[in-house]
Amino acid sequence: MSKEVKQRLFDLFFSTKPIGKGTDMGLSICYQIISQKHCGTLECLSQPGGGAEFVITIPLSQE
Repeated sequence: MSKEVKQRLFDLFFSTKPIGKGTDMGLSICYQIISQKHCGTLECLSQPGGGAEFVITIPLSQE
């Protein structure tokens, strides 16, 4: 994916799909749950034309 898409990937209502296809909330909700509820991280590793890999890190214990 492009650098511009990668920067907006977790924004609420951001989509690369045509209007009316989906709610455009999925990755934003995932990011909020992982980061706010579990104090973890969600990141996307991607190069243009090379696919994407999502890495989720959740701590074993929370302070």
